Amino acid sequence: MMARIRKLIQKPGFDSLLASVAAIGIGLIFGLILLIVFNPGKSLYGFSQIVFAGLSSAGKFSKVLYQAAPLIMTGLAVGFAFKTGLFNIGASGQYMLGTFFALYTGIIWQFPWWAALLAAMLGGAIWGAMPGLFKAFFNVNEVITSIMFNWIGLFLVNVLLANIPRVLADYYGASNPDRTANMAAANPGAIIPKGGLDRVFGSSYINISFFIAVLLAILSYMILNRTIFGYELKACGYNRNASVYAGINAKRNIVLSMIIAGSFAGLGGGIYYLSGTAQYTIEKILPAMGFNGIPVALLATSNPLGIIFSALFISYIQVGGEAMQPEYAKEIIDIIISVIIYLSAFSLLLKGLVRKQLHKLAQSEAKPGEQEEVAS
Repeated sequence: MMARIRKLIQKPGFDSLLASVAAIGIGLIFGLILLIVFNPGKSLYGFSQIVFAGLSSAGKFSKVLYQAAPLIMTGLAVGFAFKTGLFNIGASGQYMLGTFFALYTGIIWQFPWWAALLAAMLGGAIWGAMPGLFKAFFNVNEVITSIMFNWIGLFLVNVLLANIPRVLADYYGASNPDRTANMAAANPGAIIPKGGLDRVFGSSYINISFFIAVLLAILSYMILNRTIFGYELKACGYNRNASVYAGINAKRNIVLSMIIAGSFAGLGGGIYYLSGTAQYTIEKILPAMGFNGIPVALLATSNPLGIIFSALFISYIQVGGEAMQPEYAKEIIDIIISVIIYLSAFSLLLKGLVRKQLHKLAQSEAKPGEQEEVAS
């Protein structure tokens, strides 16, 4: 038993996994308490919907995958930058620019879906480069600039779309002038193909975007952990001055890191609005999808492969939250996610507590002569 515990302690990322599971568990328990407070008679029903609704039918599971795809991309936007020592809180703005580039090229230039997705990546990359340039050449904190560029991106996209009639729904005979055109009417070729998945799941939500997101998550993992370029990016994140001393071009890597992160977020916007089921509405609030990338990255401790599963989890409980209605307000799920975010922000503390408990358990199981070895 002691040898098995010792092996678990030594496995990289095991304590991070337990810390994330603890954050999720505490968040769900807090959610159950909220359900009891608001509607005691329906609390077990509401909690069962959170836990089981996503798997209750093929249609609901397809929606989990549908929502998880852009979440993976915004999670990668935050996680990739964080792995290189940068806190990219500007995923919402990058998501917005990706949305605009995808819609403009898909509707105005009649690009096919794959070219419109590349354009979305370009839009996000341009917007991600801005905080990177300020950080690299003027040492301006990327948190400040990325927050500012979130709002600049939102209002810029709103102004551009409002002044391009061909992008809007009323150009195609619809009655809403503040909503972009239905892609099926504007350019069916720009809709991401379903690859037969709609027939398998019996739902119009599902398409191949989830698999695109998974492939990019695997690719980003390989870049960070299997390439010299990834090593240089992480070296700048761990210690910028030491990396410069070692001959690494820190300024270039900071900008490239933010460009890559921005392209991920931009692709998330393209994936969501080229699905054929979503239309962008001109609003004065930032999209939640960009900010939801933060808990996705935190739960996964910025591991690109872990981001796949944390995005699936966040999407899963969101579908459960929708299934609770009308007995409960959907905002309860937002509160649960917020609690999980809050706990995830203390992941280092949770990791320390988990590791401490594992060491105590290993020492209690060890023989007297082995305790010093376990402690080391």
